[in-house]
Amino acid sequence: MTNDELRIRTFRPEDQDRVIALWQACDLTRPWNDPVKDIARKQTEQPELFFVGELGGRIVASAMAGYDGHRGWVNYLSVEPALQGRGLGTVLMRHIEARLTERGCPKLNLQVRQGNDAVLGFYARLGYGNDQTIGLGKRLIHDTPPGTA
Repeated sequence: MTNDELRIRTFRPEDQDRVIALWQACDLTRPWNDPVKDIARKQTEQPELFFVGELGGRIVASAMAGYDGHRGWVNYLSVEPALQGRGLGTVLMRHIEARLTERGCPKLNLQVRQGNDAVLGFYARLGYGNDQTIGLGKRLIHDTPPGTA
């Protein structure tokens, strides 16, 4: 399996179950972030920047990107765990960087959870570094975790 076999395309609604399963396999989901709602929200904001990567017609990678006119962002970058380390994440990130550059995006930001050293190493190899900033957040809408009422 080579990197050039990865076919990157825009997310389609019928991809939802497979993408969520991929995020779960990559330990990206959290109880306070309902992935179904996250996908629905992304479909209303720059849906053309929600990508999936396929090998042999099977979704094995995905990422949500966005650009607000000041900075670009990447969320939910995922590669099927059994295929990690083969360059597929790099191919997907380079695709995102190119799409954002085409829009005039001067800088791309992303967040990595503390202690996730393997992912920090991945991004370091791609040229991303610690901007010496602190990420702050405030939940404006409290999602109900799936399976709870």
